[in-house]
Amino acid sequence: MRQGDEIAGYRVVSEPTNANGGKCMWAFAEKDGHQYFLKRFLEPKRPREGSTASAASRRIRLEVCQEFEDRHRGIMKRLRPDARGGGNLVLATDFFHEGSTYYKVTERIDTSSLEKPQALEPRQKAVLLKTLALSLQLLHDIDVVHGDLKPLNVLIQKRDGVAFYSAKLIDFDDSYVSGRPPGRQDVVGDSLYGAPEWRRYVQEDETVQPELLTTAVDVFALGLMTHYYLTGALPGHSERYGSPADAVNAGESLTLDPRLSDSMQGLIRAMTAPVPRNRPRMVTYLKALKDPQVCALVHRRPGTAKPTRTEPEVPGPADPEPGVADGTVTRTSRIRANLGRGKVSAPTPPPSSSPPSPPTGTTKDEEAAPAAGRTSRVRINLGDRRPS
Repeated sequence: MRQGDEIAGYRVVSEPTNANGGKCMWAFAEKDGHQYFLKRFLEPKRPREGSTASAASRRIRLEVCQEFEDRHRGIMKRLRPDARGGGNLVLATDFFHEGSTYYKVTERIDTSSLEKPQALEPRQKAVLLKTLALSLQLLHDIDVVHGDLKPLNVLIQKRDGVAFYSAKLIDFDDSYVSGRPPGRQDVVGDSLYGAPEWRRYVQEDETVQPELLTTAVDVFALGLMTHYYLTGALPGHSERYGSPADAVNAGESLTLDPRLSDSMQGLIRAMTAPVPRNRPRMVTYLKALKDPQVCALVHRRPGTAKPTRTEPEVPGPADPEPGVADGTVTRTSRIRANLGRGKVSAPTPPPSSSPPSPPTGTTKDEEAAPAAGRTSRVRINLGDRRPS
């Protein structure tokens, strides 16, 4: 595939590239005055007519190709561009092979995307996550697993005249029917966002059978992405593990950003649960987003942040008094001494480790120290100064 080539009526108008393409090459193309995104699969390859390959080798290759075709056409049949609520799904419009190579075509869209979604206001974040969740709900309702859910496959855009950003879900090449993934050697995904069961499946763990790879795989990835979209980083884990899923498989609890609201921390914790059946469905996720404040970052006072792991909570230090949390407010106490006709103000002496002794001549009610921040009246008896 080269710029200027014509493939099944599509004229290639850009230089093909493999950037973020995995096992594919892609380029922009034109046909009948419309712009398209053309993807060329590097494998599988159909046997060429007249090839010298043995009959057995030819049969095996044709079986692999037939399975590849059936999976892609099956997903295309389930995911129709005119499906209700599918406006944020960028779906394939054509799938074919020319010679020994397979191609897939989608509508060309603006590939620019919001770089820092974590900088949005809580309501903007909530709307963004809702549009993504609604697209996933549409997939899951027809038992389709996206299979490669990650920020790279989500375009965040805002149309002119529209107040909010929306998420467009792309790249369904690795999608499959829930519980029926490709073989361990053929299933595709990103290890950084992959679910624990998916990681064990590709690592040849025989205790993980294909039927365990369900729509819950996407829920785990969405939990990680939600943390990323809200905070700008993935949940933390020990450096001994290469991905969140590996850490979860090892029994480690992911570390969540303490600025997340308590409700959001609980939601992400549930979405990244090690057992697939314990993860919530999209309807639960969407219900949690009804209150935009669940997406707000909470700047907690020192000692008030709740632990983000599953260990028992440890009480923190008492809250500082209002107005002095940052240590910038100086509290003073004023003592007004009655010296007869004149009135003098004096600052409170610094506190000591033991109560100070009352000055000579003071009365019993003068021994109590004034409370911090309140004005106290102290009567000091300096002898008989009454006028004669």
